[in-house]
Amino acid sequence: MVAYIEARNVNLTFAPPNRSPVQALKDFSITVGEGEFVSIVGPSGCGKSTFLNVLLGLIPPVSGEMAIHGKKVTGPGQDRAMVFQEFGLLPWRTVLANVELGLELKGVPAGERRVQCQKFVEMVGLAGFEHHYPHELSGGMKQRVGIARALATDPDVLLMDEPFAALDAQTRDLMQAELLRIWRAARKTVLFVTHQIEEAVYLSDRVIVMTKRPGRLKTIIDIPLPRPREYEMRVTQEFNELKLRIWNDLKDELSAHGDD
Repeated sequence: MVAYIEARNVNLTFAPPNRSPVQALKDFSITVGEGEFVSIVGPSGCGKSTFLNVLLGLIPPVSGEMAIHGKKVTGPGQDRAMVFQEFGLLPWRTVLANVELGLELKGVPAGERRVQCQKFVEMVGLAGFEHHYPHELSGGMKQRVGIARALATDPDVLLMDEPFAALDAQTRDLMQAELLRIWRAARKTVLFVTHQIEEAVYLSDRVIVMTKRPGRLKTIIDIPLPRPREYEMRVTQEFNELKLRIWNDLKDELSAHGDD
């Protein structure tokens, strides 16, 4: 596999004033191929979300390197976009105006960005809701707006930090299926952080298991399930064997406590 995203021996330590330093990541190294969907699982506080923020360019590592398509990550860039657990929508803007925000900040003319963003509103299944406000939407619909907003800037890499954690179980299942549909249409490279093993198996080409803090790479597990994936595959023996394999790799790391 040719590396599209590459992390090489990334180390990160936080040193808050008047407190002991905390090492979040230790010699963390992974590679992700172009167009892959890769999930990251690990105990709370192991540095999953921190790693996404390093890749996004918001937090510089103490040592090591991050590169996307051979270009070193030195700060935020238009080749990356993040979808967060919190919806982060501006309540005074409509669905379409929220999706347009990134292009507006880039100075794209109003008419052009309206046409571009309408396409992504339709891609995430929100046609007809363009002029609704966030308080008029369900949680799943709000997260669709967040995904459309991220895609509208045409990033090469989509980073997703537990985007469905705030949703109820049924909506979460529906959004997982919707995300796979959107991913097939957009063909972005995706790094997806989750605490749910079943979600990771259902969505991913590969699953990265991290150790407890300081976060290191423990194992990488290939998910050779056929695509497109249907909900019913979750009851198959192969699916559940993959879940068990990930759980067996993860369970010894669950003595860690804290937040990412």
